[in-house]
Amino acid sequence: MKKIWNPWHGCHKCSAGCKNCFVYYLDGLRDRDASIVTRSKSSFDLPLKKSRNGEYKIPPGSEIATCFTSDFFIEEADEWRAEAWNIIKSRPDVTFLIATKRIERAAHLLPDRFGQDYDNVRIAVSCENQAAADDRLPHLLDLEAKHKCIFVAPILEYVDLKKHLASGEIELVSVGGESYKNARTCDFDWIKSIKRDCDEYKIPFDFHQTGSNFVMNGKRYRINHSWEYEQAAKAAAYLNESSHTEIE
Repeated sequence: MKKIWNPWHGCHKCSAGCKNCFVYYLDGLRDRDASIVTRSKSSFDLPLKKSRNGEYKIPPGSEIATCFTSDFFIEEADEWRAEAWNIIKSRPDVTFLIATKRIERAAHLLPDRFGQDYDNVRIAVSCENQAAADDRLPHLLDLEAKHKCIFVAPILEYVDLKKHLASGEIELVSVGGESYKNARTCDFDWIKSIKRDCDEYKIPFDFHQTGSNFVMNGKRYRINHSWEYEQAAKAAAYLNESSHTEIE
């Protein structure tokens, strides 16, 4: 069961993958400035909230997508992060998935004994192209963390991850396309190539969303955002040769 926790909101564009950031797009629809980083007033302590019966509102066994409308390691959150780490440590019964483009800051911002006391944290580095992967992934591999993942999202080209996968430290690669009206191409050939690389190193692979501008077998599909996850599942089934269902 996957839940969402955004203890703070807002971010600054820092690389090519940020050009059509979904947070900026959605905030723009609400006339909100996504570049202003603010602490959540209502949900900062969401993982600790309980129902009237005394049970956690986010049940044990859940995976919590953490800070997906910001970056957990963004500078403005430095004054709030220690409190967030304490919340994370107090819920060892759930898994916190933290995705970041600012992995170079992480080594100096992890709590003491992170490698021993935070088994419930998965850190994923987002790298949209080869340059980002080659710049960010060495920082991830140097990190004292038990659970390390790679998000190639939004994918902008084929990204060769083999030298990083060869480390044996990556436990998941997840790939996804870009969403909404200005989405750049997500080519299924790139997905297939990354899947083959993962298979070579026996790394679990996930194709989590097609994006809104998806090319498969030479045909371009404009996909409504609400269908991207379902269509990615169909494409993944096709990729795994368990189904040859075409994208509708």
